[in-house]
Amino acid sequence: MGPAAAELRAQLRRDGHLRDPAARFTPLAGGVSSDIYLVEDGAERFVVKRALPRLRVRDEWRADVSRNEVEREFLEWAGRCLPGAVPRVRFANPTAGYFGMEYLGEGFTNWKRQLLEGVFAPATAAAAGRLLGAMHTCSAGEVALRRRFDTTANFHQLRLEPYLLTTGARHPALREVFTAEARRLEATREGLVHGDFSPKNLLVGPGDRLVLLDAEVAWYGDPAFDVAFLLNHLLLKRLFHAPGGEPLRELIGAFWTAYRGARGAWATDFEARTVRLLLLLLLARVDGKSPVEYLTPGRQQVVRDFVGETLRALPDTLPALVEAWFARTGRLRS
Repeated sequence: MGPAAAELRAQLRRDGHLRDPAARFTPLAGGVSSDIYLVEDGAERFVVKRALPRLRVRDEWRADVSRNEVEREFLEWAGRCLPGAVPRVRFANPTAGYFGMEYLGEGFTNWKRQLLEGVFAPATAAAAGRLLGAMHTCSAGEVALRRRFDTTANFHQLRLEPYLLTTGARHPALREVFTAEARRLEATREGLVHGDFSPKNLLVGPGDRLVLLDAEVAWYGDPAFDVAFLLNHLLLKRLFHAPGGEPLRELIGAFWTAYRGARGAWATDFEARTVRLLLLLLLARVDGKSPVEYLTPGRQQVVRDFVGETLRALPDTLPALVEAWFARTGRLRS
């Protein structure tokens, strides 16, 4: 057991959350921002998550560890609004910066892993769209939520600065576009945003059940961010598989259709916002502080070229953008 796990085990014992002196701590894969452990405490199993002050990426990237409390409160809210869609919170110590949640057990598969392995299930994409649309609808206009998740400083640290502002700084010709979008996002308040709604944070369970994880970026702001964030990953998986991955076109359509059906009313410029954000996030996952790990340098350049060209003449609709992307990536060689 490493020193971080040993320290956390001692803290849990002091707080009364461990019974077995020989409790086992197994690190779980969970991104770059937190320590996450499966705890086996006698016959009980649960997961403990503690935020890191410095994220595990190449660039310097620090963030306030109070985001751990933000995530816990998001999970508690989502558990009430969308029963079964998130793990159940078991206990927490905001001062020590951790919380414990249920361990879902066997039978769940990470959606990102499925997509990288070429498993393309439209039903999963549709379930993701329904889940996100329901979340945005449930939170729209909720004054108490807007006050509690007034976490723009956190969102700036974890999304605007490392994704948009850093990418803009690395592309001076596009800097104003990225900066303007960051400022627009900071000023928008329409619904509760998960902030990391991506395949890596969606577990596919029996009966097409989806469970959403990792909500430390939660923020009351622009729901278009979540939609663009998810679609961005589906477009990037097409690039990873190109010229294969054609079934991803159906997944994108299934997600978008299901989201719109679950969302109901929205602002007239919502689709246009989604298209613009999607392009900026595509480039951010190549040249921001958190680049995806599965693209070769040649395929990264495809993103740069496509975004630079497309921003000069933005498509009117999401299907038009998707069509242009599939046409471009379909010409690539394996």
